[in-house]
Amino acid sequence: MNKDGKIFNAFNIVIVSIVTITILFPIINVVALSFNDASDAMSGGIYLWPRVFSFANYRAVLQNSDIYRAFIISVEKTVVGVVTHVLFTAMVAYGMSHKELKFRNIYMKMGIFAMFFGGGMVPYFLLIKALGLYNSFWVYIWPALFSFYNMIIIMNFFKDLPPALSESAQVEGAGHFYIFTRIYLPLSVPVLATIALFIGVAQWNEYMPARLFVPNTKLWPLQMLLYQIIIKSQTARMVNNMTSVVIQTSTRGVQLATMVITTLPIVLIYPLLQRYFISGMLVGAVKE
Repeated sequence: MNKDGKIFNAFNIVIVSIVTITILFPIINVVALSFNDASDAMSGGIYLWPRVFSFANYRAVLQNSDIYRAFIISVEKTVVGVVTHVLFTAMVAYGMSHKELKFRNIYMKMGIFAMFFGGGMVPYFLLIKALGLYNSFWVYIWPALFSFYNMIIIMNFFKDLPPALSESAQVEGAGHFYIFTRIYLPLSVPVLATIALFIGVAQWNEYMPARLFVPNTKLWPLQMLLYQIIIKSQTARMVNNMTSVVIQTSTRGVQLATMVITTLPIVLIYPLLQRYFISGMLVGAVKE
């Protein structure tokens, strides 16, 4: 490697190191504060490690029985949302990957138009109510069943597969359903895992559907409960009322402990799918 290459690599290492530290420091700081004693944390000066180690914040969060129900709802909507979205989007992508599909160009233009233009919140709210999804668990699933952007990624992956695979199967009498389930899906694990990661993170972190369409607190996911904890703790702080079980220890500490708990599942799952992430993202990035 010549001198210029070494300088370029050193420059990249410095930049990446700075960016990594900038990203990791707030995360480590949140974890450290969540494990620190509430009264001691008020004095400040805690950065990378708890000064007075304590589980009080986590005990305060886990004493709230609603968090277990919200956790189950979050897991259910994430699992169901990922499976249904990936399968349905992949089925549409399989059809769109065949140029002989009737009205394919019209479907493409309609999908691209819908990516940039929407009807607005009020028509969307009325549509949700008309479909019977208001105050229902399925409001988390059906509106997120399909993404045209993800369909394009999967479609271009399907188009890159050798045509001889499907042609030989058709010669043997296989139908499209067999080809899709037995040939295309097993060969598409990288791109499907990438899409599953995208949708899984979105489903886990999303709370706006619950806030807008689900007044029933028993159907709230974990992120919506976190939102309510923050709002209640801020209100209690203003009126100096700390009688709630959730916020009696420390409003700030409980907020941070809840953030750590809600983020932990995604942090644990991501390394399992990381090996598919880069290859899945690069697939279909060149051609339509």
